[in-house]
Amino acid sequence: MKAAIVRSYERDPEYGDFEEPIAKNGEILVTVKAAALSRLVQSQASGKHYSSDGCFPFVPGVDGVGVLPDGQRVYFAFPTPPFGSMAERTMVPASLCVSLPDDLDDVTAAAAANPGMSSCAALMERAKLMKGESVLINGATGVSGRLAIQMAKHLGARRVIATGRNDASVAGLDALGADALIPLDQPADSLMRAFRTEIKNDGVDVVLDYLWGPSAESLIAAAAGHGSRDAEPRIRFVQIGSLSGGSITLPASSLRSSGLELMGSGLGSVSNQRLVNSVGEVLRAIIPKGFQISAEPVPLAQVARIWGTKTNERMVFTM
Repeated sequence: MKAAIVRSYERDPEYGDFEEPIAKNGEILVTVKAAALSRLVQSQASGKHYSSDGCFPFVPGVDGVGVLPDGQRVYFAFPTPPFGSMAERTMVPASLCVSLPDDLDDVTAAAAANPGMSSCAALMERAKLMKGESVLINGATGVSGRLAIQMAKHLGARRVIATGRNDASVAGLDALGADALIPLDQPADSLMRAFRTEIKNDGVDVVLDYLWGPSAESLIAAAAGHGSRDAEPRIRFVQIGSLSGGSITLPASSLRSSGLELMGSGLGSVSNQRLVNSVGEVLRAIIPKGFQISAEPVPLAQVARIWGTKTNERMVFTM
């Protein structure tokens, strides 16, 4: 069968022939229709993600849209290595498939799945968002952050605060449901004060952080000392991505004085089954709620040309 193939962490995947998968006990064969090129997939294929295992060759791709032997159209996730989703066929645990709404097309479903997984799992499984709470999304301008705004409102958030690099980058986020916009291209002290204003005035119950790095430090500093002896403030800070840096400086006093709860959301912090269930929640909501999803279909045969482009977050490979 044809597939994208990773032969080394030092080389981009190439298009070629790969062995056919043979489903074993508890697994099911999927004929793949579409698979998104997410940052997670790229990170795994370059050996930079904590889940990379160094076994070559392998087919990249953690999830996709396909058809089961009985004709059922499904979203599937976590194929059995070395078979990923960027191939004509793959095999997955039968329990890690969810049926797709008839009116949701393959490309949109594939494009929404990974960013939807990150936001929905963070909000539902980790932060345990309750209706009427306020959510701050740090790094809301990418595909994941934009979907997170819409998902937070869908799940009942009272208020959503979004951050982006500058005024231009946050343009249009209000139309997706953001109630306040905070540009990140300002001095650290000013950014901290902007965060503190939101925390003090309107309250922030949940933070979804796609950036880490300096902006996360400013956010944590803003939360420090915001409590009082008359209340028990609780901000659930969910770390999802690290586009701005892999580490931060975390003063111990920030935790003692804030009621801040730090947690992560990703592979390993939530079970695969619950991650797939989260995606199902997102996919069922896309059409009824009118979610806006950015996607650009590209034939898998063009994988070598597309892999390193700056627009890859929107790319969905079709088989």
